[in-house]
Amino acid sequence: MNHTPPPGRHFLQIPGPTNVPDRILRAMDYPTIDHRGPAFGELGRACLEGLKSVFQTTTGEVFIYPASGTGAWEAAIVNTLSPGDRVLMFETGHFATLWRKIAHHFGLEVDFVPGDWRHGVDPGLVEAKLKADATRSIKAVFCVHNETSTGVVSRIAEVRAAMDAAAHPALLLVDTISSLASIDYRHDEWGVDVTVAGSQKGLMLPPGLSFNCVSPKARAASALARLPRAFWSWDEMRAPNATGYFPYTPATNLLYGLREALRLLEEEGLPNVFRRHDRHAAATRAAVRAWGLEILCADEREYSSSLTAVMLPDGFNEAKFRQLVLERFNLSLGAGLSKVAGRVFRIGHLGDFNDLTLIATLAGVEMGLGLAGIPHRPGGVTAAMAFLASQNEAAN
Repeated sequence: MNHTPPPGRHFLQIPGPTNVPDRILRAMDYPTIDHRGPAFGELGRACLEGLKSVFQTTTGEVFIYPASGTGAWEAAIVNTLSPGDRVLMFETGHFATLWRKIAHHFGLEVDFVPGDWRHGVDPGLVEAKLKADATRSIKAVFCVHNETSTGVVSRIAEVRAAMDAAAHPALLLVDTISSLASIDYRHDEWGVDVTVAGSQKGLMLPPGLSFNCVSPKARAASALARLPRAFWSWDEMRAPNATGYFPYTPATNLLYGLREALRLLEEEGLPNVFRRHDRHAAATRAAVRAWGLEILCADEREYSSSLTAVMLPDGFNEAKFRQLVLERFNLSLGAGLSKVAGRVFRIGHLGDFNDLTLIATLAGVEMGLGLAGIPHRPGGVTAAMAFLASQNEAAN
Protein backbone atom coordinates (compact mmCIF):
# COMPACT_ATOMS: atom_id res chain seq x y z
CA MET A 1 0.00 0.00 0.00
CA ASN A 2 1.35 3.42 -0.96
CA HIS A 3 1.38 5.79 2.02
CA THR A 4 2.91 8.73 0.15
CA PRO A 5 0.24 11.42 -0.09
CA PRO A 6 -0.46 13.02 -3.45
CA PRO A 7 0.64 16.62 -4.03
CA GLY A 8 -1.45 19.52 -2.79
CA ARG A 9 -3.08 20.32 0.51
CA HIS A 10 -4.58 17.62 2.69
CA PHE A 11 -8.35 17.97 3.04
CA LEU A 12 -9.07 17.26 6.71
CA GLN A 13 -12.85 16.94 6.54
CA ILE A 14 -13.47 14.80 9.56
CA PRO A 15 -15.81 16.38 12.13
CA GLY A 16 -12.82 17.43 14.25
CA PRO A 17 -10.07 18.08 14.78
CA THR A 18 -10.73 20.72 12.14
CA ASN A 19 -8.43 22.79 9.97
CA VAL A 20 -6.52 25.42 11.96
CA PRO A 21 -6.46 28.86 10.28
CA ASP A 22 -3.08 30.43 9.56
CA ARG A 23 -3.80 33.31 11.93
CA ILE A 24 -4.24 30.88 14.81
CA LEU A 25 -1.13 28.91 13.85
CA ARG A 26 0.90 32.13 13.76
CA ALA A 27 -0.55 33.22 17.11
CA MET A 28 0.60 29.96 18.72
CA ASP A 29 4.10 30.49 17.30
CA TYR A 30 4.98 33.09 19.94
CA PRO A 31 7.57 32.32 22.63
CA THR A 32 6.18 30.89 25.84
CA ILE A 33 5.91 33.48 28.60
CA ASP A 34 5.99 33.42 32.39
CA HIS A 35 2.63 32.03 33.46
CA ARG A 36 2.90 34.07 36.69
CA GLY A 37 3.78 37.34 34.97
CA PRO A 38 1.52 40.29 34.08
CA ALA A 39 1.34 39.49 30.34
CA PHE A 40 -0.11 36.08 31.10
CA GLY A 41 -2.80 37.58 33.32
CA GLU A 42 -3.96 39.68 30.38
CA LEU A 43 -4.00 36.59 28.13
CA GLY A 44 -5.95 34.51 30.64
CA ARG A 45 -8.56 37.19 31.25
CA ALA A 46 -9.04 37.71 27.50
CA CYS A 47 -9.69 33.99 27.01
CA LEU A 48 -11.96 33.50 30.01
CA GLU A 49 -14.06 36.59 29.28
CA GLY A 50 -14.08 36.09 25.50
CA LEU A 51 -15.45 32.56 25.82
CA LYS A 52 -18.57 33.88 27.56
CA SER A 53 -19.78 35.45 24.33
CA VAL A 54 -19.34 32.13 22.50
CA PHE A 55 -21.34 30.28 25.16
CA GLN A 56 -23.84 33.17 25.03
CA THR A 57 -23.76 33.71 28.75
CA THR A 58 -23.58 36.69 31.04
CA THR A 59 -24.22 34.81 34.29
CA GLY A 60 -22.11 31.70 33.63
CA GLU A 61 -18.57 31.14 34.84
CA VAL A 62 -16.07 29.57 32.42
CA PHE A 63 -13.28 27.15 33.34
CA ILE A 64 -10.50 26.10 30.95
CA TYR A 65 -8.67 22.78 31.28
CA PRO A 66 -5.58 21.51 29.42
CA ALA A 67 -7.44 18.36 28.37
CA SER A 68 -9.59 16.78 25.71
CA GLY A 69 -13.37 16.96 25.90
CA THR A 70 -13.28 13.80 28.02
CA GLY A 71 -11.67 15.82 30.80
CA ALA A 72 -14.46 18.39 30.63
CA TRP A 73 -17.02 15.56 30.85
CA GLU A 74 -15.35 14.37 34.04
CA ALA A 75 -15.13 17.90 35.45
CA ALA A 76 -18.86 18.41 34.90
CA ILE A 77 -19.63 15.22 36.82
CA VAL A 78 -17.26 15.50 39.79
CA ASN A 79 -18.10 19.13 40.52
CA THR A 80 -21.87 18.65 40.69
CA LEU A 81 -22.70 15.11 41.88
CA SER A 82 -22.17 12.63 44.70
CA PRO A 83 -21.64 8.85 44.78
CA GLY A 84 -24.86 6.97 44.10
CA ASP A 85 -26.67 9.94 42.58
CA ARG A 86 -29.21 9.03 39.92
CA VAL A 87 -28.85 10.70 36.52
CA LEU A 88 -30.84 10.58 33.27
CA MET A 89 -28.88 10.02 30.03
CA PHE A 90 -29.88 9.25 26.44
CA GLU A 91 -28.34 6.93 23.86
CA THR A 92 -28.12 9.36 20.96
CA GLY A 93 -24.81 7.99 19.67
CA HIS A 94 -21.24 6.94 20.38
CA PHE A 95 -20.26 9.93 22.51
CA ALA A 96 -23.38 9.87 24.65
CA THR A 97 -22.48 6.24 25.36
CA LEU A 98 -18.92 7.19 26.34
CA TRP A 99 -20.17 9.90 28.72
CA ARG A 100 -22.37 7.26 30.32
CA LYS A 101 -19.28 5.08 30.84
CA ILE A 102 -17.56 7.87 32.76
CA ALA A 103 -20.67 8.35 34.91
CA HIS A 104 -20.55 4.64 35.78
CA HIS A 105 -16.89 4.93 36.75
CA PHE A 106 -17.87 7.47 39.41
CA GLY A 107 -20.56 5.25 40.87
CA LEU A 108 -23.55 7.16 39.55
CA GLU A 109 -26.84 5.34 38.98
CA VAL A 110 -27.51 5.92 35.28
CA ASP A 111 -31.01 5.73 33.83
CA PHE A 112 -29.85 5.30 30.22
CA VAL A 113 -32.66 5.66 27.70
CA PRO A 114 -31.96 3.54 24.58
CA GLY A 115 -32.05 5.15 21.15
CA ASP A 116 -31.70 4.30 17.46
CA TRP A 117 -28.79 6.70 16.76
CA ARG A 118 -30.95 8.52 14.20
CA HIS A 119 -32.80 10.84 16.60
CA GLY A 120 -31.85 13.24 19.35
CA VAL A 121 -33.11 13.44 22.91
CA ASP A 122 -36.92 13.24 22.99
CA PRO A 123 -38.18 16.20 25.06
CA GLY A 124 -41.49 14.43 25.68
CA LEU A 125 -39.65 11.49 27.20
CA VAL A 126 -37.61 13.86 29.37
CA GLU A 127 -40.83 15.34 30.75
CA ALA A 128 -42.39 11.92 31.32
CA LYS A 129 -39.32 10.55 33.10
CA LEU A 130 -39.06 13.56 35.38
CA LYS A 131 -42.78 13.64 36.19
CA ALA A 132 -42.55 9.96 37.15
CA ASP A 133 -39.70 10.78 39.55
CA ALA A 134 -41.94 11.58 42.51
CA THR A 135 -39.08 11.49 45.03
CA ARG A 136 -36.91 13.81 42.89
CA SER A 137 -34.09 11.26 42.99
CA ILE A 138 -32.80 12.27 39.53
CA LYS A 139 -30.09 14.82 40.17
CA ALA A 140 -29.08 15.65 36.59
CA VAL A 141 -30.14 15.27 32.96
CA PHE A 142 -27.27 14.72 30.50
CA CYS A 143 -27.62 15.57 26.80
CA VAL A 144 -25.24 15.68 23.86
CA HIS A 145 -26.22 18.73 21.82
CA ASN A 146 -24.60 17.65 18.55
CA GLU A 147 -23.79 13.93 18.43
CA THR A 148 -20.54 13.79 16.44
CA SER A 149 -20.97 10.15 15.52
CA THR A 150 -24.38 10.60 13.89
CA GLY A 151 -24.86 14.22 12.81
CA VAL A 152 -27.97 14.55 14.98
CA VAL A 153 -28.72 17.67 17.06
CA SER A 154 -30.82 17.43 20.22
CA ARG A 155 -33.26 20.29 20.77
CA ILE A 156 -31.92 21.62 24.06
CA ALA A 157 -34.39 24.50 24.37
CA GLU A 158 -37.22 21.95 24.22
CA VAL A 159 -35.45 19.72 26.75
CA ARG A 160 -35.30 22.67 29.16
CA ALA A 161 -38.98 23.42 28.51
CA ALA A 162 -39.78 19.78 29.31
CA MET A 163 -37.82 19.97 32.57
CA ASP A 164 -39.67 23.14 33.51
CA ALA A 165 -43.02 21.56 32.63
CA ALA A 166 -42.18 18.73 35.03
CA ALA A 167 -41.18 21.30 37.69
CA HIS A 168 -38.13 19.15 38.39
CA PRO A 169 -35.00 20.53 40.10
CA ALA A 170 -32.47 18.35 38.23
CA LEU A 171 -29.39 19.99 36.75
CA LEU A 172 -29.05 20.13 32.96
CA LEU A 173 -25.60 19.12 31.66
CA VAL A 174 -24.96 19.51 27.92
CA ASP A 175 -22.06 18.42 25.70
CA THR A 176 -21.38 20.99 22.95
CA ILE A 177 -17.99 19.62 21.90
CA SER A 178 -18.90 19.50 18.20
CA SER A 179 -21.45 22.33 18.19
CA LEU A 180 -19.97 25.28 20.08
CA ALA A 181 -19.13 28.10 17.64
CA SER A 182 -20.73 26.12 14.80
CA ILE A 183 -24.41 25.71 15.77
CA ASP A 184 -26.48 28.28 17.65
CA TYR A 185 -26.21 27.44 21.35
CA ARG A 186 -27.48 29.56 24.25
CA HIS A 187 -26.24 28.60 27.70
CA ASP A 188 -28.24 31.22 29.60
CA GLU A 189 -31.42 31.38 27.54
CA TRP A 190 -31.80 27.60 27.50
CA GLY A 191 -31.22 27.25 31.24
CA VAL A 192 -28.19 24.97 30.96
CA ASP A 193 -26.29 24.35 34.19
CA VAL A 194 -23.03 22.95 32.85
CA THR A 195 -21.96 23.23 29.22
CA VAL A 196 -19.04 21.04 28.13
CA ALA A 197 -16.88 21.98 25.14
CA GLY A 198 -13.53 21.36 23.45
CA SER A 199 -11.03 23.35 21.42
CA GLN A 200 -10.59 21.25 18.30
CA LYS A 201 -13.82 21.77 16.40
CA GLY A 202 -15.76 25.02 15.99
CA LEU A 203 -13.11 26.97 17.87
CA MET A 204 -10.61 25.97 15.13
CA LEU A 205 -7.77 25.09 17.51
CA PRO A 206 -5.67 21.95 17.85
CA PRO A 207 -6.86 19.44 20.45
CA GLY A 208 -5.77 20.12 24.00
CA LEU A 209 -8.18 22.54 25.68
CA SER A 210 -11.62 21.82 27.12
CA PHE A 211 -14.17 23.94 28.92
CA ASN A 212 -16.97 24.03 31.45
CA CYS A 213 -19.46 26.90 31.44
CA VAL A 214 -21.21 26.83 34.79
CA SER A 215 -24.51 28.37 35.94
CA PRO A 216 -25.08 29.82 39.43
CA LYS A 217 -27.27 26.78 40.18
CA ALA A 218 -24.40 24.44 39.26
CA ARG A 219 -22.00 26.45 41.41
CA ALA A 220 -24.37 26.04 44.33
CA ALA A 221 -24.61 22.29 43.66
CA SER A 222 -20.81 22.01 43.69
CA ALA A 223 -20.76 23.06 47.34
CA LEU A 224 -22.77 19.93 48.21
CA ALA A 225 -21.18 17.50 45.72
CA ARG A 226 -19.13 14.73 47.32
CA LEU A 227 -17.33 13.11 44.39
CA PRO A 228 -13.54 13.43 44.79
CA ARG A 229 -11.94 16.18 42.76
CA ALA A 230 -8.61 17.96 42.76
CA PHE A 231 -7.29 18.86 39.29
CA TRP A 232 -10.85 19.29 37.97
CA SER A 233 -12.09 21.33 40.94
CA TRP A 234 -13.90 24.55 40.06
CA ASP A 235 -13.11 25.84 43.56
CA GLU A 236 -9.38 25.43 42.97
CA MET A 237 -9.67 27.35 39.69
CA ARG A 238 -11.93 30.19 40.79
CA ALA A 239 -9.54 32.39 42.78
CA PRO A 240 -6.60 32.42 40.33
CA ASN A 241 -8.95 32.69 37.33
CA ALA A 242 -10.30 35.97 38.73
CA THR A 243 -7.04 37.64 37.68
CA GLY A 244 -6.41 35.48 34.58
CA TYR A 245 -4.18 32.83 36.15
CA PHE A 246 -4.41 29.09 36.80
CA PRO A 247 -3.54 26.85 39.76
CA TYR A 248 -1.14 24.84 37.57
CA THR A 249 1.12 25.40 34.57
CA PRO A 250 -1.35 26.15 31.74
CA ALA A 251 -1.14 25.39 28.02
CA THR A 252 0.18 28.87 27.20
CA ASN A 253 0.55 28.54 23.46
CA LEU A 254 -2.90 27.01 23.03
CA LEU A 255 -4.25 30.00 24.95
CA TYR A 256 -2.51 32.28 22.45
CA GLY A 257 -4.39 30.40 19.77
CA LEU A 258 -7.67 30.59 21.70
CA ARG A 259 -7.39 34.37 22.01
CA GLU A 260 -6.90 34.63 18.24
CA ALA A 261 -9.81 32.22 17.59
CA LEU A 262 -12.08 34.40 19.70
CA ARG A 263 -10.99 37.41 17.67
CA LEU A 264 -11.80 35.62 14.43
CA LEU A 265 -15.26 34.67 15.67
CA GLU A 266 -15.92 38.20 16.87
CA GLU A 267 -14.84 39.67 13.53
CA GLU A 268 -17.20 37.40 11.58
CA GLY A 269 -19.97 37.71 14.17
CA LEU A 270 -21.56 34.64 15.75
CA PRO A 271 -24.84 34.96 13.81
CA ASN A 272 -22.83 34.96 10.57
CA VAL A 273 -20.80 31.98 11.75
CA PHE A 274 -24.01 30.04 12.38
CA ARG A 275 -25.49 31.04 9.03
CA ARG A 276 -22.33 29.94 7.22
CA HIS A 277 -22.44 26.54 8.89
CA ASP A 278 -26.16 26.17 8.18
CA ARG A 279 -25.58 26.98 4.49
CA HIS A 280 -22.76 24.49 4.05
CA ALA A 281 -24.71 21.76 5.85
CA ALA A 282 -27.74 22.32 3.61
CA ALA A 283 -25.54 22.22 0.49
CA THR A 284 -24.00 18.95 1.68
CA ARG A 285 -27.42 17.41 2.22
CA ALA A 286 -28.44 18.53 -1.28
CA ALA A 287 -25.43 16.63 -2.63
CA VAL A 288 -26.23 13.49 -0.63
CA ARG A 289 -29.83 13.48 -1.84
CA ALA A 290 -28.72 14.02 -5.43
CA TRP A 291 -26.43 10.99 -5.13
CA GLY A 292 -29.44 8.97 -3.96
CA LEU A 293 -27.81 8.13 -0.62
CA GLU A 294 -29.44 8.32 2.80
CA ILE A 295 -28.64 10.74 5.60
CA LEU A 296 -28.34 9.01 8.97
CA CYS A 297 -30.29 11.72 10.82
CA ALA A 298 -33.96 10.84 10.38
CA ASP A 299 -35.57 14.09 11.57
CA GLU A 300 -34.91 17.24 9.56
CA ARG A 301 -35.42 19.35 12.71
CA GLU A 302 -32.31 17.66 14.08
CA TYR A 303 -29.94 18.01 11.11
CA SER A 304 -26.45 18.98 12.18
CA SER A 305 -24.70 22.02 10.73
CA SER A 306 -21.31 20.64 11.85
CA LEU A 307 -21.32 17.38 9.94
CA THR A 308 -23.40 15.07 7.78
CA ALA A 309 -23.37 11.32 8.38
CA VAL A 310 -24.05 9.36 5.18
CA MET A 311 -25.25 5.75 4.99
CA LEU A 312 -23.76 3.47 2.38
CA PRO A 313 -25.84 0.80 0.60
CA ASP A 314 -25.70 -2.74 1.95
CA GLY A 315 -22.61 -4.60 0.83
CA PHE A 316 -20.28 -1.60 0.86
CA ASN A 317 -17.85 -0.76 3.65
CA GLU A 318 -17.21 2.83 4.70
CA ALA A 319 -13.66 2.09 5.91
CA LYS A 320 -12.64 0.82 2.48
CA PHE A 321 -14.34 3.77 0.83
CA ARG A 322 -12.60 6.28 3.08
CA GLN A 323 -9.24 4.59 2.51
CA LEU A 324 -9.70 4.87 -1.25
CA VAL A 325 -10.63 8.56 -1.00
CA LEU A 326 -7.64 9.25 1.22
CA GLU A 327 -5.17 7.53 -1.08
CA ARG A 328 -6.52 8.97 -4.31
CA PHE A 329 -7.50 12.49 -3.27
CA ASN A 330 -5.72 13.19 0.04
CA LEU A 331 -9.14 13.69 1.63
CA SER A 332 -9.92 12.48 5.16
CA LEU A 333 -13.55 11.69 5.96
CA GLY A 334 -14.95 10.67 9.33
CA ALA A 335 -15.26 7.01 10.21
CA GLY A 336 -18.37 5.18 11.31
CA LEU A 337 -18.14 4.59 15.07
CA SER A 338 -19.22 1.55 17.12
CA LYS A 339 -22.83 0.70 16.15
CA VAL A 340 -22.55 2.35 12.72
CA ALA A 341 -18.98 1.26 11.96
CA GLY A 342 -18.65 -0.01 8.40
CA ARG A 343 -22.00 1.50 7.38
CA VAL A 344 -21.65 5.28 7.75
CA PHE A 345 -19.07 7.87 6.75
CA ARG A 346 -19.11 11.44 7.99
CA ILE A 347 -18.42 14.68 6.14
CA GLY A 348 -17.23 17.43 8.45
CA HIS A 349 -18.16 20.96 7.38
CA LEU A 350 -17.30 23.04 10.43
CA GLY A 351 -14.68 25.46 11.62
CA ASP A 352 -12.45 27.26 9.12
CA PHE A 353 -14.50 26.34 6.07
CA ASN A 354 -15.81 28.10 2.95
CA ASP A 355 -17.75 27.39 -0.25
CA LEU A 356 -14.76 26.27 -2.30
CA THR A 357 -13.53 23.95 0.45
CA LEU A 358 -16.97 22.36 0.56
CA ILE A 359 -17.19 21.87 -3.21
CA ALA A 360 -13.72 20.33 -3.33
CA THR A 361 -14.67 17.98 -0.48
CA LEU A 362 -17.89 16.90 -2.19
CA ALA A 363 -16.03 16.41 -5.47
CA GLY A 364 -13.66 14.01 -3.73
CA VAL A 365 -16.60 12.12 -2.27
CA GLU A 366 -18.40 11.90 -5.61
CA MET A 367 -15.30 10.71 -7.48
CA GLY A 368 -14.66 8.22 -4.69
CA LEU A 369 -18.17 6.82 -4.96
CA GLY A 370 -17.56 6.16 -8.63
CA LEU A 371 -14.15 4.56 -8.12
CA ALA A 372 -15.52 2.36 -5.32
CA GLY A 373 -18.40 1.16 -7.50
CA ILE A 374 -20.96 2.36 -4.95
CA PRO A 375 -24.38 2.76 -6.59
CA HIS A 376 -25.24 6.44 -6.82
CA ARG A 377 -26.50 9.07 -9.21
CA PRO A 378 -24.03 11.67 -10.49
CA GLY A 379 -24.66 15.34 -9.88
CA GLY A 380 -24.25 15.79 -6.15
CA VAL A 381 -21.58 18.43 -6.57
CA THR A 382 -23.73 20.23 -9.14
CA ALA A 383 -26.67 20.21 -6.72
CA ALA A 384 -24.52 21.68 -3.95
CA MET A 385 -23.17 24.39 -6.25
CA ALA A 386 -26.68 25.28 -7.36
CA PHE A 387 -27.79 25.58 -3.75
CA LEU A 388 -24.83 27.77 -2.81
CA ALA A 389 -25.38 29.95 -5.88
CA SER A 390 -29.03 30.45 -4.94
CA GLN A 391 -28.02 31.43 -1.42
CA ASN A 392 -25.43 33.90 -2.68
CA GLU A 393 -27.98 35.46 -5.03
CA ALA A 394 -30.49 35.78 -2.20
CA ALA A 395 -27.84 37.47 -0.04
CA ASN A 396 -27.24 40.05 -2.77
